[in-house]
Amino acid sequence: MAAGTRGCHEVKIFSQFLFLQTKNCCFIRRCKRDKALLVLQNLNIPNAEMIWQRTSYWTSLVTPLIFSLLLQPPLTQLSITTQPNIVLLMADDLGIGDVGCYGNYTIRTPNIDHLAKEGVKLTQHIAAAPLCTPSRAAFLTGRYPIRSGMDAINNYRVIFWNGGSGGLPPNETTFAKILQQQGYSTGLIGKWHQGVNCESRNDHCHHPLNHGFDYFYGMPFTLISDCQPNETPEMDRAFRRKLWLSTQMIGLVTLTAALGRLTGLISVRWKMLICLAGFSLLLFISWFSSYGFVRYWNCIMMRNHEVTEQPMVTDRTTSLILRESISFIERNKHKPFLLFLSFLHSHTPLLTTEKFLGRSRHGLYGDNVEEMDWMVGQVLDVIDKEGLKNTTLVYFASDHGGWLERQEGKRQLGGWNGIYRGGKAMGGWEGGIRVPGIFRWPGVLPAGTVIDEPTSLMDIYPTVVHLAGGVLPQDRVIDGRDLMPLLRGTVEHSEHEFLFHYCGIHLHAVRWHQKDSGAIWKAHYVTPIFRPLGAGACYDRGFCPCFGEGVTHHDPPLLFDLSRDPSEAKPLSPDTEPLFDTVIRKMGRAIEEHHRTLTPVPEQLSVYNVVWKPWLQPCCGTFPFCWCDKEGDNKLADL
Repeated sequence: MAAGTRGCHEVKIFSQFLFLQTKNCCFIRRCKRDKALLVLQNLNIPNAEMIWQRTSYWTSLVTPLIFSLLLQPPLTQLSITTQPNIVLLMADDLGIGDVGCYGNYTIRTPNIDHLAKEGVKLTQHIAAAPLCTPSRAAFLTGRYPIRSGMDAINNYRVIFWNGGSGGLPPNETTFAKILQQQGYSTGLIGKWHQGVNCESRNDHCHHPLNHGFDYFYGMPFTLISDCQPNETPEMDRAFRRKLWLSTQMIGLVTLTAALGRLTGLISVRWKMLICLAGFSLLLFISWFSSYGFVRYWNCIMMRNHEVTEQPMVTDRTTSLILRESISFIERNKHKPFLLFLSFLHSHTPLLTTEKFLGRSRHGLYGDNVEEMDWMVGQVLDVIDKEGLKNTTLVYFASDHGGWLERQEGKRQLGGWNGIYRGGKAMGGWEGGIRVPGIFRWPGVLPAGTVIDEPTSLMDIYPTVVHLAGGVLPQDRVIDGRDLMPLLRGTVEHSEHEFLFHYCGIHLHAVRWHQKDSGAIWKAHYVTPIFRPLGAGACYDRGFCPCFGEGVTHHDPPLLFDLSRDPSEAKPLSPDTEPLFDTVIRKMGRAIEEHHRTLTPVPEQLSVYNVVWKPWLQPCCGTFPFCWCDKEGDNKLADL
């Protein structure tokens, strides 16, 4: 018999015998060696002695291995063998104090509270930036926004137009792109606010479909009060007033000069008057073509690359976003999927359906939060109904803190940040960056757990990449850390030692988690000047600035121990804190090391990239005749 044939024959015999051993394991264990050999001989198997020795040897190795695998705890077994579905729920401008499980007893959020009860609640979950565009860029890439050019060098700190050229650079790798490569169906429903085009109307270089999402339905921009015809305009309010005033003044001067020339009271050349009139007309056109049509340029809905509503019909936006989210889950339930449901709630103008109006004790804002909680419940119900609860990781958070200054008369239209100082747009104070953070994965994450360790929205990136079996990019710095060991309780402390808190490109504060002592030190190098003094926010501006006359530089910095003073009410000094100098020196060295990891990149929020460019404006018709309602047309077709 040839060697190869003999080897195959022995393997076949070994397989047969191993089957017999498994089937009759109790009998074999009782058999002595001689009886086992007799069984082999009765089966007419040649070389019984040699095969017994080989099978005995391999059985002694394999049996403990099989039993060790069978005896593994269920948690480990599930996390290793399963690519979970991933559902990421992100609120817009929601304050940490607006949610029941974080201490609010008047706004009802039963579904979010139940999510926390069934999962893990983080009490020190930190956004990488205090505004939408940079915070979401960090969330999607796992990197401080300054690394991708998504933090501002000026006062334009977010994407301002769908027709701008700035946005999340195509060379950035989002977690959606990695999960897509791992076989996931990936969908984004709701708000994007990371730009659309670079050089032409249809290049879609910043679009969600160019960043790893298979499906997109929602707003490429963000919800603003301009989207509601009966609301006070919100976008670039101060600049619009200045531009309109300048237009009126130049127009008045031109008209006065023309009348003076006609009556002979003023000696002015007609050529000069024509130039003034032309300049006045040009200024009016530039003002009116952009700000006069904000609803048409920015308040649009898209499905993938197609504009479906221009302007959006706000009365049905909530129901469409919920319908699309449920449909995505139902379509993809038979394979791993990633759903990023990016709520338009609770950003102004606080779109709220009629059945939720007047239900809360906090006016329109409270109504809006309660409706979002209901939407969370609807999504969780679908996950349960489809039998996906135990194979789905659900995450809920807000992109940054609540907007304290957002008021209309006596109406408070922004969120509440609980005991934490400051709010939206404030890069250092806790109220601007500390947000809700909740995870649920039944059978894997321990229910009812509260973790009081510093974590970041950037941590979602490595967490979901590892769960999907992907590999983190090796050609760039990833600032997030995998949260699964902390969430499951296999480690006691967060991997973050330092977190850096930026306002635009300006470093305002640093946090140091001194793990051996439990202290969480935070040093403020720059803070905004509140107006009126002591008011707790920049009510005179609407937003707190990052630099210039509206901020104070501190040397030495303001130092707090958040483990003892989470409200940042009592700054420490060398007289009251013996470790003051040691802590400040330690943070200084950390800042130097952090700065060495930064490399120059194109500024996505430069003035040029932020301004409106007609040739980049998404349009569902022939520009400038951009209006359509394809959702309404589809509804009529269905009828």
